[in-house]
Amino acid sequence: MKQKMTIVIKPLKNQFINIVNNANESFSIIGKLIPNFSNGIWSYEEELYDTPSEIRFPDDKLDWSAYIDSNEKIVLLAFYEDACIGQIRLVKDWNRFAYIENIAVKKEFRKSGVGHLLLEAAETWAKEQSLIGLSLEAQNDNLIACRFYVKEGFVLGGVDTLKQSANPHIDLTLYWYKIFPETEGTSDEQR
Repeated sequence: MKQKMTIVIKPLKNQFINIVNNANESFSIIGKLIPNFSNGIWSYEEELYDTPSEIRFPDDKLDWSAYIDSNEKIVLLAFYEDACIGQIRLVKDWNRFAYIENIAVKKEFRKSGVGHLLLEAAETWAKEQSLIGLSLEAQNDNLIACRFYVKEGFVLGGVDTLKQSANPHIDLTLYWYKIFPETEGTSDEQR
């Protein structure tokens, strides 16, 4: 961890398009989350693997300009000095959540608060868009990410057993939600 790091979060601009994927690095697969649904409540246990492994998602190849100056979606980048060390990509979802399409932090900056800062910036953006919370999905074998979401106040809201059918290494897709306290339990008519 860097001493007295100053991390700056900036929205994606044209001059940053060539570095938007810089934070996309490999991550450890140390186990999986095993969910259980009982009496209307999700709970889960962890199963640790005997032998951890490393994987890396392919770089996203998107029309990044569509995320610039949009009210419907945004990419926020974390910078340390001049280096892009993290990103979070959000889109307004039909259900009034800001759906997190991706969140990534460079290996050497993980566990230093960068992910937290990106989620704080995402929450600010979502509230500015009058959305009720943040949502995302994760594979059940990405245990470290799932632990991070729980630490950041997300709750498990659902499980899909079919979404990853083409991937024999992934059992389940997990849906995580963070509902903003000021919107919890309110309807459109009450806002």
